[in-house]
Amino acid sequence: MRFEPKRVTLFCGHYGSGKTNLAVNYALALAASGRPAALADIDIVNPYFRSADSRAELESAGVEVIALPFAGSNVDLPSLPSAVYGLVERRDRFAVLDVGGDDRGAYALGRFSPYILAEDDYDMLFVVNFCRPLTRTAEEALDVMREISAVCPIPFTAIVNNTNVGPDTTADVIAAGDAQARALSALTGLPVAMTGAERDAALPAGIENVFRLTLQKKII
Repeated sequence: MRFEPKRVTLFCGHYGSGKTNLAVNYALALAASGRPAALADIDIVNPYFRSADSRAELESAGVEVIALPFAGSNVDLPSLPSAVYGLVERRDRFAVLDVGGDDRGAYALGRFSPYILAEDDYDMLFVVNFCRPLTRTAEEALDVMREISAVCPIPFTAIVNNTNVGPDTTADVIAAGDAQARALSALTGLPVAMTGAERDAALPAGIENVFRLTLQKKII
């Protein structure tokens, strides 16, 4: 991967942005590059697609999986398993965190932020799909970022453009998303760290730092 990984990488984005799929693929890419990796699912908002659904594939690749059994429930945040705290405290592996995609989900990060900020070896990535409602423009995406930032003590460090319409994604769709991602970068001063694209997706010319993805399927 061209994007140089930090010790802790957090994927945060609005519902439907594809952040969980990115987090899973990113953890697998870390393992494939020979880096010891662990993935923590702390998305307490979305019960429909969870990184834990890819546990077998992740663990077979050598990725440690720490998942919550109560996504979408009203379980209080103090019940977060100690393994999640341990993952950000210890420094023997690369940690990937799948974070809830709105201000409520990002609130969970408050309990880990002192460790992450003290180490200062992290990326907080805002994942955006400009084909989704509420993030169709750079200005709308900026509103979402501000809502999350208002409750999350860990500042965003970069943008991930994950614009797609599933199997109907074309090079033109990706190009349009790239234009909006660049506009968001101009509004925030944050770089576009990567562009997510499925392995067989056609790419327009000029797209930099492409991160090829394999779609993860939910296990029923």
